[in-house]
Parts: sequence; structure tokens; C-alpha cells
Amino acid sequence: MNASQQFEAQGYTILKQFFQPAEIAQISSIVDRIYNQWRTDNHHALIEQQLINMHSLTDPQYFQHHPAERIRFFNLIASTKLTRALEQLFSTEIYFHNTQLFFNPQSHQKRPYWHRDLQYSPIDDNVQAAEQHQMLSLHVRIPLVAEKGVELIPGTHKRWDTNLEHNVRLERQGHRNDEPLPDSVLVELHLGDVLIFNAQMIHRGNYALNHERKALDLCLGKPHRLVAGFLNSNGLPNDQELEHIHQTRWYTLARTIAASTELTPD
Repeated sequence: MNASQQFEAQGYTILKQFFQPAEIAQISSIVDRIYNQWRTDNHHALIEQQLINMHSLTDPQYFQHHPAERIRFFNLIASTKLTRALEQLFSTEIYFHNTQLFFNPQSHQKRPYWHRDLQYSPIDDNVQAAEQHQMLSLHVRIPLVAEKGVELIPGTHKRWDTNLEHNVRLERQGHRNDEPLPDSVLVELHLGDVLIFNAQMIHRGNYALNHERKALDLCLGKPHRLVAGFLNSNGLPNDQELEHIHQTRWYTLARTIAASTELTPD
């Protein structure tokens, strides 16, 4: 089973040893600086809310004193070989939506929770279920340290919840969202590997098996009306920066979507 077939059947695939150590080191050096700045600015929330991720690593606030580094970061995460790999996997136009960095919570009492990404949006669960087959929202995970950090329920990108999954995910009828679910797969990633999975499949993080987690997720996807309004144009390159970016398709499509959304009346 090749990568495309695996994704179609199971909702995820792993590109083994896709990045070279030098490429990971370049990405990690920029991510570390951004993460350290974010930790300083969000110290209390990090502890009080037991946060497990940050988002919008391409936001200009992290590059006020490093303008050239922002262009470098855009080039690194939309490298030629990664954009081509996504083109081969998905016969559709892909746009850049956001970035997230995942790490361990401050307390061991924080429990991992099953979810589909859009369940935290105002979009009704029934609408999400009806649109499931029309959506392609992706997490492209680049681990910056080796991890067993993601647990997935294969096939849930193509079907909606069983009764048990629904009750666990939404904590109904006495269930908790950290309960074990049948048929789950814990994904192990080494440095250089890339995990691509459907954000709307049922999944959760894993904290207990990883002394340290540092995983950069690129949030990409196929344009869809349900998610277009969540795109923040602040995280996209401007006109001048685009002139220095080698692979611009993810970003130019995102800019078009963002502009169209801003022009659409409420």
C-alpha cells in the first residue's frame, strides 16, 4: 500500500525519513526562538490552562526583529519536496491555513482527549458530519524530537462516530474524552519522518510516553466554506515577502481565500 492508498483507506500516512537532519535543525532553530518568546508572553496561561499547543508561528509579532527569518521560515515549511509530495498525494489545490506547535502540558494530571478538530468551532456537529466527505483539512506533522505523540482512529475520516466514539468525544452519558477507544493506533515518529493526517478524523495527543514533545504541525487543506472564515491573513506572507518565496502556491491560494472572506458581508 503506497502513501496515497494508505491515506485514502486510513486517513493518515507517514513519509519516512523525508527530511534530512540539517533541514530539521533549520526549522527547529526558528521554532525554538518563537516558542521561547511565546512562553515568556504566556507564562501564566501555560500553567493555569495546562496548554499543550501554540498556533500562528508565522505571525509577524514573532519576527519584528527578524524580518529575513520570516521569509526563511515560509520557504522551509513550503519546501519544494514537501509541496510536490502533497501534490502527488492529493489531486487538488492545497492552501496554507496555519501552524501549530505541540508540546507536553506542565502537569502530568492533564489527560489527552479524543476529538475532531472542528468540534471546537461553532459549526453544528450534524453539519460537520454532512460535510465530512467534502472536506480535506490536514495536519502535516514534522516532529522536532522523536515521539509517540499522536493516537488515531483509522477510517474515521470517511465515517462519523459510533455511539461509543460520540459519547466519549463529547463526554456524554457519563463518558470521559480520555477513555480508551477501540481500534486506535499510536503513531511513532522519528526525526525526519512526516505524518500527514486528516484533522477531522478522531485523534488525540499522547503525553505520558514522551519525556519531551516538540512537534510542528502545518495546517493545510482544500478550500471549503466551513473553514474559510477561520483563516487569519496575519499569518500569510505579504507582497514583498512573496517575491522571495520559492514555492508560493499554498500561500497565494490562502491569500485569495482570505481576501474573499474579508469581502463577504456578514
